[in-house]
Amino acid sequence: VSCPHNKTPNMGDKEDKSQELREKLVNSDSGSNLSSSSAGAGMEDWGRKSVVTLALTVLTSSQGLLIAASKANGVKYDYAVTSANCTVETTKMLMSLLALVKIWRTVGVNEDNRISTSWSELWVYPIPAALYLVKNLLQYYVFLYVDAPSYQILKNLNIISTGILYRIFLKKILSGVQWSALILLALGCTIAQLTSGSDQVLSTPFMGLMMAIVMAILSGAAGGDTEVIMK
Repeated sequence: VSCPHNKTPNMGDKEDKSQELREKLVNSDSGSNLSSSSAGAGMEDWGRKSVVTLALTVLTSSQGLLIAASKANGVKYDYAVTSANCTVETTKMLMSLLALVKIWRTVGVNEDNRISTSWSELWVYPIPAALYLVKNLLQYYVFLYVDAPSYQILKNLNIISTGILYRIFLKKILSGVQWSALILLALGCTIAQLTSGSDQVLSTPFMGLMMAIVMAILSGAAGGDTEVIMK
């Protein structure tokens, strides 16, 4: 006599359950691998950004020191400022071309990395180029009036001018924290130039201070103009 409550399990049911269990294990392993890959990619991206930030900080801070060191000891400027600036710009162009060639060899030439231009670009880019040219030339002449540490402090005026010009021309909204940071930066630059050891209020000569302010305005204007063109 057969009992309906004690049926022998079907082999097909066993295979379905085994297949379901294997799929769960595979999905679990895939999820773990995906999480590990995402975490590894995140750490790699963070490390790359940290290296770039550190390199940018070192290079920016050393600019004034290198310009001051390029002068002859105890002698006024005895080399052409235009030639020095041209050498710097040529070096940057060659380094950019080498980086571009490396990208071409890695991923090939495509729409994103192909060198191309148009007349609509040729007549607008000379404007920021001219602003950067004057600014870069002034950064050599300003060392006739200030030393390298003072130059680095005054160079922070670029951030202030850029923030104000971006707000005026690009209508970029700045938060209260950002405005506070700009105000504190301006106060810091001013206090750093105060002196108590002489009758002068500022340690930097008036001409050097004016050059630094003009440089800051030109840098902010050129940066804002470039962003408007690219957008």
